[in-house]
Formats: sequence, structure tokens, C-alpha cells
Amino acid sequence: MKSSRVLRWGLCAGVVVAAAFLVSAGNPKPVRPARAALRSHAPVRIRQQREHGNWDSSNWAGYAVTGANGSVTDVTGSWTVPAVTCSAAPTGYSAFWVGIDGFTSSTVEQIGTDSDCVSLNGRQTDTPTYYAWYEFYPQGSYVVEFPHAVKPGDFITASVKYIGQTSNPRHGGAADQFTATITDVTQLNETFSVTASVTGAGMSSAEWIAEAPCCGKGNVVLPLSDFGFVNYSSAGATVSSQTAPIGASTTNLQNITMVGAKSSALIKAQPSSPPQNNGSFGVTWLNAGP
Repeated sequence: MKSSRVLRWGLCAGVVVAAAFLVSAGNPKPVRPARAALRSHAPVRIRQQREHGNWDSSNWAGYAVTGANGSVTDVTGSWTVPAVTCSAAPTGYSAFWVGIDGFTSSTVEQIGTDSDCVSLNGRQTDTPTYYAWYEFYPQGSYVVEFPHAVKPGDFITASVKYIGQTSNPRHGGAADQFTATITDVTQLNETFSVTASVTGAGMSSAEWIAEAPCCGKGNVVLPLSDFGFVNYSSAGATVSSQTAPIGASTTNLQNITMVGAKSSALIKAQPSSPPQNNGSFGVTWLNAGP
């Protein structure tokens, strides 16, 4: 596995990045400051609950597993990076990730990939942009620059794991510490890992999400790029010390459909139902929105 660079996209109170590096034979590479955040991957924006365990959201589509505060300690999942078609949403964005928190709490510890119809600096481009990233919301996103660029069709595995509490000298008291890891299996198993301390993490949900990132003018959800279909596999979580794929039990399983920011009648992306026992499901793109 080879080294890579990391571009920092922002910094907010409540999160301290303790380490960021590629797992490789060489020396770890530190986080290098770069540009301010252009977009973020925020907590879920619920529009309505249609029935028990079925939700409409303006920015998320996929599944969440919920538990008591402090009960969710690990989430894993895999997906194939989808190619985007930019004619339907010429300035669209789509993010695919696994994470802890954000469904019933105000932080999100997450790592994933983007398939966008704009460049990294926000300019519209005829060539789609694909990249890996991580975020410990409310901190901004960080771009992971693998030696071999992320491409459509690449098979990605990712995880976020709670590793215990640590003192947080910036804010005082103890903070929860998480390690997020992502591997591009197709590109020579290149693997990036980052550890951060998060103040106020609920540890009350695990997620596998296709997302329309945030934010445009007026804090609105950005248009969703046409990713067609994304398939998740090996989706599993550890809740109350019990590890299982999400399809093995429907207990506390939340089905999230992405709808329009102004109308739940406009369906933007929809997950298959229910997930398979091996933790596999798909999400289908239907509309750019927002």
C-alpha cells in the first residue's frame, strides 16, 4: 500500500483531529492545511416519518440502525463507486459513506467517496470528479488523495470505530475518540486511516448512506448528481456489544428515502427494501432535486 496526501477543508469547534495518515510501508503523512470547506456532509434532515421505521429526508437515502446513547461503537460497509451522468444535474453532487451518529445526534463521524459533476474547487466541469473523503462533523471535510485516483467501478471498503475516551485539552474534559478507515480495493488496496476526538458524540446510530451534500445559498441541500444505482454490501454494525449485518434483524432499522426539500412527493433517491441478511442493499437515483 502506498502513501497519499490529505487536503484539509475546514475546522470547527468540537472536534480535534489527532492523526491522519495512509496505512503504508512508509512514514505516516500529516494532514496538510488547504482550502476552506466548499461542502459538508451534515446530519439527516428529516421531512417526515411515513410510518414506523420509514423516513423521508431531503439529504439522505439508505439505512440507519439506532440504539441507546453510547451503544453504537462500530460500523462497516462496502460499495462500488458509481459513475455519474451530468446531463440531469450539471452541477450535482453525490456522496456515499458509512458512519456513526447524525440520525439522532448533532455530530457525524463518517468516511466515504463522492461522485460529482463539479471540480474540487466548485467549478462546473464536463468531466465528473471522483474522490475519497472523511469528516467528523461539525468539522469540515478532508479530501484523501490516493496515489491512484478513485474511479467509477472501484470497490471501496470503509469503517468507523469507537476506540475509547481521551482528554480534550482544547475544550476540557473527556472526548470520544474514533478511527475512520477507507480502502480502495481496486487500486492496490490503498488504505487511509484517521483518528479524531469528538466532543458530544451521541454514539446512537450507524448509517450507510447516499447523500446530497450541503450546502448551497441559503443553507439548502445541493442538487443530487445522477449516480444511477449504488450497491452496498457487508453493511454491519456493533450495537450494545452485538455485531451483526443490518439485514439479520429489522430491530431499530430505519429506512430513509431522499425527497425534495420542499415536497415529499418528489423522490430523489430510494433504497431497496429490505436489506439482505448479508448486509447488502441498493440505492437508486430518481431526481436531482433539491
